Amino acid sequence: MVIATGFFDGVHLGHRLVIEQLVRAAAVRGDECMVLTFWPHPRNVLQKEARSLRLLTSLSEKKDILKSLGVDHVEVLDFTKDFSTMTTEDYLRMLMEKYEAKAILLGYDNRMGCDSKGADEVACIAEKMTLDVVRTDMVSSPMGYPVSSTKIRERLDIGDVEGASGMLGYQYRLHGVVVAGNRLGRTIGFPTANMQLYEPLKLVPGNGVYHVKVRTLGQDRYGMCNIGYKPTVGTGNARTIETHIFDFDEDIYGLDIEISFISKLRDEVRFDSLEGLKLQLEKDRDYLYNLM
Repeated sequence: MVIATGFFDGVHLGHRLVIEQLVRAAAVRGDECMVLTFWPHPRNVLQKEARSLRLLTSLSEKKDILKSLGVDHVEVLDFTKDFSTMTTEDYLRMLMEKYEAKAILLGYDNRMGCDSKGADEVACIAEKMTLDVVRTDMVSSPMGYPVSSTKIRERLDIGDVEGASGMLGYQYRLHGVVVAGNRLGRTIGFPTANMQLYEPLKLVPGNGVYHVKVRTLGQDRYGMCNIGYKPTVGTGNARTIETHIFDFDEDIYGLDIEISFISKLRDEVRFDSLEGLKLQLEKDRDYLYNLM
């Protein structure tokens, strides 16, 4: 087995370089390849102030993406405080004994074990244990800095879904079930699907109106999604994810919905009246229609 290990949140372009080389190295050797990942996120276990760290991919999304990239096996380790006390050498020995690792693939910034060894030190320890080592390079974003899950979260927090997607290598998406809302949109001609996420820790982009692709009832459509607190209809509202699907009026309450973010259209705005909101939504829809 040729193994890559890490959290791989988002499975972004930097991760994909690792996975591509993992699959290639296994093929050259005539071996199978495995990604060994963790759940929950180590920071949510070890750092009290980070226990609400938002994730780019749910566990099921991450496993699906890794499999789609040609990984033979995806194993998930339960990350606990006891597990976190394992040294680099102990961890590598576990890979060899439990998973029959013959080679390990290391990203440029891989750190491992409670002794927090960097990639160079891990490589030295692995080679002394007769584990072959395959190294990968850094991947930079179009803006010039290294691609990382942290940088992608920063872009999403400010609503830059295009910048985030550029580093991910795919459009960022949310997946959930349609739940009942206040049905206000229907009264002004813009019915919306109110989404409840399957993964509570999934990162939701910053408040605003977005152009999105929508998948529901086994079909792909387009629409516009509002994320925020609906200030036009009062204060103290809960934050919602509501999507108006273009040319669609099916009853999908209780059904599966996935939205992929194309671009941000504008910030969320408080209007003086529902009529003002309706007029702006019509402008938004007409503008997006012209892009399609």
